[in-house]
Amino acid sequence: MIAAIKPAGANTRGLLAYLYGRGTHDEHFDPHIVAGFAMLGMPDPGRDENATLTELGHYLDEPVSLRNSEFGKPVTDHVWHCPVRAAPEDRHLSDAEWGEIAQRIVQAAGIAPAGDDLGCRWIAVRHADDHIHILATTVREDGRRPKLHDSGLRVGDACREIENDYGLRRLKKGNRTAARRPTQAEMHKAERLGWEQPSPEWLQDRIRAAIPHVTNAEEFIAYLEAGGIGVQVRRGPSGDLLGYAVGRPGDVNEAGEQIYHPGSKISPDLSLPKIKARLESSRPEERPTASRSHPNTPWHQATDALDVLHTDLADDTHAQAHVTALGELLEATAQKAPANLRAELQAASKTFSRAQRSQVRAEDRAAHALRSAARDIVHTATGPDGSVFAALIAALVWAAIVAGRWHEAKNHAHQTDAARQAVQHLQTAADHALAPTLAELTARPPREEARRVLASDVRAAVPDHAERILADPAWPALSTALADAEARGHQPHQLLKEAAAQRELTTARQPARVLITRIQHTGRNPAPNRRAEAARRRSAIAASVTAQQSRPPQSAPLAATPAEQQHRQRR
Repeated sequence: MIAAIKPAGANTRGLLAYLYGRGTHDEHFDPHIVAGFAMLGMPDPGRDENATLTELGHYLDEPVSLRNSEFGKPVTDHVWHCPVRAAPEDRHLSDAEWGEIAQRIVQAAGIAPAGDDLGCRWIAVRHADDHIHILATTVREDGRRPKLHDSGLRVGDACREIENDYGLRRLKKGNRTAARRPTQAEMHKAERLGWEQPSPEWLQDRIRAAIPHVTNAEEFIAYLEAGGIGVQVRRGPSGDLLGYAVGRPGDVNEAGEQIYHPGSKISPDLSLPKIKARLESSRPEERPTASRSHPNTPWHQATDALDVLHTDLADDTHAQAHVTALGELLEATAQKAPANLRAELQAASKTFSRAQRSQVRAEDRAAHALRSAARDIVHTATGPDGSVFAALIAALVWAAIVAGRWHEAKNHAHQTDAARQAVQHLQTAADHALAPTLAELTARPPREEARRVLASDVRAAVPDHAERILADPAWPALSTALADAEARGHQPHQLLKEAAAQRELTTARQPARVLITRIQHTGRNPAPNRRAEAARRRSAIAASVTAQQSRPPQSAPLAATPAEQQHRQRR
């Protein structure tokens, strides 16, 4: 059950006209009052042909009019409106049940507290099977204004209790981290203009897409403007950027003026201070250049950064920073993904955005490596190799699973669900990304004797999962990957142990596939030749000794004469 409190209004009669009207699509049927502050004597135009909307409006507005006549400053934001909607799969609720639900909602909100005879005037109108509208005027009978601070949280808690008491679909408890839902007007406008998304949702996608491309707030604003998005900025006397609002091209009001939405109203984590904190934590830094024999592309760097994510979750502020940065890396990866994988990765990124934010404060600098990887990916000119990209997607799957587990441990229900949904999209993308690599590896299996030896390595390295791995249809491909790594000087037994330590295999749907991506990533470079390294060290030591021996000996100081010794003693 969803109760959505609308912004305060000023026209009681106008809202009544909508509630008792036919609706914008003729969807209203049999509008009538199911509950109210005083049912006896209350005019109901839906049941009394002599009652009028104007009469009902005056009846509800009486305390407002009385207060305005006694005080100099009139009340103009007095109309409280809260639609309450059941889920599509919920059972049919009678008028009496909807009336009880409305009573509990207004009590929780503070409109009409239980046992308070001087509360606000209100009614609940039903004009459809699955929802009601509660209208209240927010001046109490004693002339005071009601205490409505945090009413949305209290109403949400009441809805969770109502769901339990009436046997309705159970929704997750809110935690003030959700993006703003588009209004009916915004949804109808998008439909009328042929837009697939309402403006706030469309703008949210563009803002999130911009973040990996920039390193400071000024670049962020410039990037949005270059993309054709209208931007209003607020600056302090010194010229410092203090806030911003964005507008969608073509989204104008009746006067033809651009409509702007503040970033913080689009989503709580898109306010300027929060975006600046994230960008400042990802300033470019000098990095050693990879050698030609050991290439380390942005795609490799991203996988390496994800490898250490699960080791830094003990500190909640660090964990939240990593989860937020993971969303940015998902967005960057989706932007640069091959065409056949882009849709799934974009869906994963969009879904995971709900998991990016919670009430936990993030220590953004802890996630510098992930953010740097995201920035490097969006700025790279070349696409990823197939097996390299498959390894990155597999690492993203595991990172999203870890993020979901952290949210679950913290009782972040909405974020946990979002992470799980993102995992489903990522797993689909991972399957498609790995398919060419699997085909190539399966086509050149190692000899039977080598496969038996490699199977023994599997049983020794990961005994708890060995049978599942060897029974996996991808085992032939894994054996080839292990043989390839062995040819580069790696030990298959050690690679298997390291891969299993990086990603636990209990929850893996197909453990052999997981191990393929891990082993191809960690074993991509030739293993160091220990004999050659030892020889180089011996040569370096010998050269150092020779250099020391070739230096001219320093002359020893002359011994002091007896007279000089006596002079020093006297001093």
